[in-house]
Amino acid sequence: MIQFTETEYHNPNKHYVVVKAQFDLEGNILPLSIIYEDAEWEVDRIVDIRPAASLKSGGAGMRYTCYINGRKTYLFLEETRWFFEICE
Repeated sequence: MIQFTETEYHNPNKHYVVVKAQFDLEGNILPLSIIYEDAEWEVDRIVDIRPAASLKSGGAGMRYTCYINGRKTYLFLEETRWFFEICE
């Protein structure tokens, strides 16, 4: 059996979340809501989707520029995990 260990890494800008998403027939992924700190927040709207690096948090993947609870937020799909950072 292979065991993987994660290095402890804490970045206050990088928040891993559970995402509820819709997958369409063309393979597009559209996040509908995130679950963070025992609360579910709906994605109000998505304004841009592109491959990008996170300069604040580190990491890269598909970046969804969206509004969640009225705040502009970058939501990243980094391989198989989702994280967000709030745009200031």
